[in-house]
Amino acid sequence: QAQLVESGGGLVQVGGSLRLSCAVSGINLNFYTMKWFRQAPGKERELVASHTNAPYSSVPWMTNYADSVKGRFTISRDNAKSTVYLQMNSLKEDDTATYYCNAHGMRAAAGRDYWGPGTQVTVSS
Repeated sequence: QAQLVESGGGLVQVGGSLRLSCAVSGINLNFYTMKWFRQAPGKERELVASHTNAPYSSVPWMTNYADSVKGRFTISRDNAKSTVYLQMNSLKEDDTATYYCNAHGMRAAAGRDYWGPGTQVTVSS
């Protein structure tokens, strides 16, 4: 059974940084695109960043970011540790949300999707 657990959220001032972690168990990350979503009160859940692993490709991994976080957030993963990270710098009040980790199955794991319970990030002035 897959399990994703986010950590690292908290209260931070505008301009500050946080590093979110997503510890994954029960699945092989090599077969999953890992994503971070966020949802603010009264708003829809939005994709923040994604990290696609393609170990047999000439481009071993690819990342994508929402325009609102480009240049400030960085997604990374450590497959050996089964952990995905989201480094968030230059935080703004608009970044306040609950952040969710998602594992989206690729190749042999196509059709599988797993979510963590979320971690709260609050950016205050």
